[in-house]
Amino acid sequence: MRLKLRGQCEISWKHSHLPVTNEYYAKYEAISSLLDEYPAILSAVHRDLERALERPEGSGDRFRYTSEQVLRVLVSQVVEGVSLRGIVVRIDDSRYLRDFVRIHEGPMMDYTTLCKLKNAIRPETWKEVNRLLARSAVEGGQIGGEELRMDTTLVETNIHWPTDSSLLWDTYRILSGILDEVRERDAEMLGTRRLQRRRVKRLATRIARKSRAKGRSAKALKSLYRRLIDHVEGVCDLSRHVQKELDKVKDIPDWTTRLCNALHDTEALGRRVIDQAQRRVLHGEQVPNEEKLFSLIEPHTELVKRGKAGIPVEFGHMIQIQQVRDKVITDYDVFNKKPVEYTLLEPALQSHRDLFGTYPHRMTADKAYYESMEAITQLQKKVKVVAIGKKGKRTEAETAREEDPFFRLAQRFRAGVEGTISFLKRVLGLSRCLNKGWDHFQATVGSTIFVHNLLVLARR
Repeated sequence: MRLKLRGQCEISWKHSHLPVTNEYYAKYEAISSLLDEYPAILSAVHRDLERALERPEGSGDRFRYTSEQVLRVLVSQVVEGVSLRGIVVRIDDSRYLRDFVRIHEGPMMDYTTLCKLKNAIRPETWKEVNRLLARSAVEGGQIGGEELRMDTTLVETNIHWPTDSSLLWDTYRILSGILDEVRERDAEMLGTRRLQRRRVKRLATRIARKSRAKGRSAKALKSLYRRLIDHVEGVCDLSRHVQKELDKVKDIPDWTTRLCNALHDTEALGRRVIDQAQRRVLHGEQVPNEEKLFSLIEPHTELVKRGKAGIPVEFGHMIQIQQVRDKVITDYDVFNKKPVEYTLLEPALQSHRDLFGTYPHRMTADKAYYESMEAITQLQKKVKVVAIGKKGKRTEAETAREEDPFFRLAQRFRAGVEGTISFLKRVLGLSRCLNKGWDHFQATVGSTIFVHNLLVLARR
């Protein structure tokens, strides 16, 4: 059974003559006090970690690390702005961080264990943790709900720029790697079939270079693409054959099931890559973005056009944050598909009311949230000042509304959410999610926002 926490901590003495070091200590001490002050947060995380990596009775070693230590390691990882591997080394090498994590003189967990434990915390749990922290701050009088500002931004997924040739090469590379592992375990399943990884890589590289060259020939490119697609179709067919052979095994070991599932999932994605390459390159068809696959590693990735200068398209997912004047993010959402912003206003107001018991006096957002004056009028029945500017031309009444001192004051308040988004991305590393999978993408957003709120409350 995984321990939730250890009741008695070791005594430690910390002292420095450098003000910057003492500020560093003070930040972590304030975060530590907040985590101790709100035990419900640890209880929510413990429910997930208690089920993680459970071992059957009599299996020997059990994990010696408590849920509290895991949570504190994950908090310090975001604060320090390093990878999971980096934080393992940094905590192991730092006496102060060892005390903060409460491992003290004990052995530090390895990267593999930390990675599995982090992935065990569900995105719903991080949502609950943020809600618990916000509610505790409201009950403690640390934040007020008179004003609400909100905005959306994009968090990138960890993928390379997708082209048809690179995705075809990714398909061949990944499937051939799995097939090599199958051959190592049972050579008869593949027979004498050879995998031509180097040839396919050179072919994909030629296509990439010719695509960038001036005066490129569309006919020559199509010829190269046909050859590349033939190779990828061949490895997909071989993968399907090996799956059938693996299914015939009566005494199925763990590796058989694992490799069979990996072949099945990758082959299905590979067929989609082949289909879109044939439609786009060979037949000249315009494939809708909703039907495209942009990565085999992160198949949930969405192409988003936000109209940003110099950034025509981005790959990732939109998130929305809601923030009050005290800079605490009171709620957030992660969207699998880019939303229409003005449809998010009513859910945001309801979320705010559930937390504070009343609607805000002022609500502000950028022009993307504007639908119509009728919609603004309906919102003003609940919120006294709705500071959302209109896109395009304005009537005299609309111009007078946006020149009102209360409207302009609320718009100045709105600008603060841009600074928060910059802090999340620039300092806390939310510009790109390095964790694999849709669930872990959502969990990363939730954990980063949780640490942001801890840092804000720690300064109070």
